[in-house]
Amino acid sequence: MAVSYMDYTAPNVQFTYDLKNNNFFTKDSRNLINALGIAQLNTLGNVSLLDIYLSTSNVIEPHTHQNASELVYCFSGAAVVSLINPFTKKLLNFPIQPGQVANVPQGWWHYEIATVDNTHLLAIFDAPVPEFIPGSDLLRLTPASVFAHTYCLDEATWKAAVAPITQTVVIGPPVGCKPGQVGGTANAPSHTHHHGAHYPQKPYGLREQPANGHPQFPAPVIGNGWD
Repeated sequence: MAVSYMDYTAPNVQFTYDLKNNNFFTKDSRNLINALGIAQLNTLGNVSLLDIYLSTSNVIEPHTHQNASELVYCFSGAAVVSLINPFTKKLLNFPIQPGQVANVPQGWWHYEIATVDNTHLLAIFDAPVPEFIPGSDLLRLTPASVFAHTYCLDEATWKAAVAPITQTVVIGPPVGCKPGQVGGTANAPSHTHHHGAHYPQKPYGLREQPANGHPQFPAPVIGNGWD
C-alpha cells in the first residue's frame, strides 16, 4: 500500500463504496465497465480496479496502461486475455474461466475478448489512477499522412480504413457496426456513454486534477482539439 497521509479520524474518511455509482463506460446493458479509484474511496492505497461485464465476442479494445500492471480475474463466463510480449515480439493468448487470472505487465499492449455471454471480469491495477491509451485514439488522432509516410502506405486507403473510428471505442465492436460497408459506423447513432453522460465527451490522455487534488478515475486524456 502507498504511504497514506489520510486523517483516519476525519468525517470524510471512506471505507466502502458501491461501484454502480461510478460507471466508466456503457455500450449497452450487457457490456459495461464500472470503476473504483482513490477519487471514489479515499482510503485506497496504490490500487484501483475496473468491474467489467461483457457478452460474447465483445472486446475491451487494444490498449496500454503505461503506469500500471493489470491482473485480470474471471468471476463468471470466459474470456481470452491477449498481449504482445515486447521482448519476444510474440502475441500471447490466455483463456481464463471462473477462478483464473491473467497478468499484463506495465505498459504492454493487450486486449480482452469475451467468449461466452454473461462474462464478468475484474481488472486490478497497482496504481491509484491507471492511465489508459486506447488503440482507437492512436488510430484516429494520428494524421493519416504520418502513418502513410512512416509505413509506406497509400494515404487515401489508410484514411478510408480508419475513417469510421470517430470516437474512443473502449468496448467494441461499436454499436451499429456493419463490417465491410463503406463508411462503417461513422454515421451510426451512438448509444454509448462514459461517466454517466452521453458519449463521446472527451477522449483520454492528459491527466487532469480536480480541486481536491485527487485525479478522477480514469483520468481524462488528450483534450478536445480516451477514461
